Amino acid sequence: MAIKHNNAVPHNHFHKDWQRRVRVHFDQPGRKHRRREARLAKAVKVAPRPVDKLKPVVQCPTNKYNRRARVGRGFTVLELKEAGIPRKLAPTVGISVDHRRTNHNQESLTANVARLKAYKARLILFPRKSGQHKKLDSSESDVKGISDDSTKTVSKLASAFTIDFGTGIKHGFSEIKSGDMPKGEEGAYKKLRELRADARYAGVREKRAKAKAEAEDAKKK
Repeated sequence: MAIKHNNAVPHNHFHKDWQRRVRVHFDQPGRKHRRREARLAKAVKVAPRPVDKLKPVVQCPTNKYNRRARVGRGFTVLELKEAGIPRKLAPTVGISVDHRRTNHNQESLTANVARLKAYKARLILFPRKSGQHKKLDSSESDVKGISDDSTKTVSKLASAFTIDFGTGIKHGFSEIKSGDMPKGEEGAYKKLRELRADARYAGVREKRAKAKAEAEDAKKK
């Protein structure tokens, strides 16, 4: 029920003391330094394993962004199978796996399989126990000849406009001048409307022409 007459506003206060609740971000330089220190500490902890996991190259969804390439969540089971990497081994050697993603075209499958094979060629698996080399472990010569820079990071995704998926096809798009575009046909809109009308009224016109021809034949008789 609305308040009538010139009464006092009940139970309201307009002294919120907002300055006590305002949030500032003067700690940005400090947080940046802590993030850097955390990354370095993680790299030392997981060494000689790479800090980042290997992820696939996928196309962005929707018609607006599907020309762009980006890093996906994980490789599909089919891509791992084509590359010859066991499904359960992949997460243990720095490869992300996404069981929900599926391959919809051969180009992305070929590109990601090539990406996995390139990573597999550079991969060096150390034995869990010194001197006890198993089937999937690297040889002793590979383990001894490893350099410090070879496992710092996994292969990054190149720019979405110049990326080559290993198939010789450049994905993305490039800008062209308006003068280089092909010239359109004059009166295209009018021609399309006429063709559409012809298709719509084809049956009616055929029936009308047939009735007219029958009427002329009847007059001659």
